[in-house]
Amino acid sequence: MTRREEILEKAKTVIVESLPELEGQQFDESTVINTDTGIDSMGFTLIICRLEAAFDVRIPNRQWQKLSTLGDVVDAIEKRMPQA
Repeated sequence: MTRREEILEKAKTVIVESLPELEGQQFDESTVINTDTGIDSMGFTLIICRLEAAFDVRIPNRQWQKLSTLGDVVDAIEKRMPQA
């Protein structure tokens, strides 16, 4: 499994743990988090905060507005993680 795949899988887990009503929903990199999942802005903020904690990264607030798909979120996390 590549590093990107690991980040994607962990992100999916964090999303479902944060919002259990999404259990069983299919997510991939093209999933638009706010519209495809029905998550409101507070739910999205909760998810970003929990992803930051899970990956020990900090995504600047101004960048949050640019994140729409799960792939965008994975990109943002991957860029901020220390290289192995």
